[in-house]
Amino acid sequence: MNKLFVSLLLTIGVAGAAHAAQPIKGDAAAGQGKTAICGACHNPDGNSLAPNFPKLAGQGERYLEKQLHDIKSGKRQVLEMTGMLAGLSDQDIADIAAYFASQKGSVGAADPQWVERGQALFNGGDLDKGMPACTGCHSPDGAGLALAGFPHLSGQHAQYVSKQLTDFREGNRTNDGDAMTMRSIASKLSNKDIEALSSYIQGLH
Repeated sequence: MNKLFVSLLLTIGVAGAAHAAQPIKGDAAAGQGKTAICGACHNPDGNSLAPNFPKLAGQGERYLEKQLHDIKSGKRQVLEMTGMLAGLSDQDIADIAAYFASQKGSVGAADPQWVERGQALFNGGDLDKGMPACTGCHSPDGAGLALAGFPHLSGQHAQYVSKQLTDFREGNRTNDGDAMTMRSIASKLSNKDIEALSSYIQGLH
């Protein structure tokens, strides 16, 4: 009897642990109702009109969730979002990420003077500097690798991309993980490289 009871407890414990380990699944429909405050800066559908605020529409769900959690915890500092995520649960964050990921992103235009240089860096990197091509993580069309958590870049505002690359280069943004992937790559970019890449990405589709 005691053995049966212990066995039952162990089974329940294992099942409970397995259930607890299940990732939270985002609900896009529920998320839409939780994005009212987001729309002020990012637009209701996630296609921000302000060049300093990122477009969220079509962004990978996994990447969005990570950024929202990092901003909420303070691991990623975004002054404009201070305190905005404090009252959100993990489920709220998952739902918001699912909603914006389900939206269609818009594409801007690249400055013609930067297209050749930006395209060369994006597609081929810079071997002399030891810089890999952006396509390895973000794909040739800038769609990113959603399942791996690598962000969608296509159509993103040049001003926003430029700031992120600069922040990674200067060590002002550090939430790229222990491998410091983006900090390492950005450290090899000059101001002109950043301007060219940012412009090219804005018009990439």
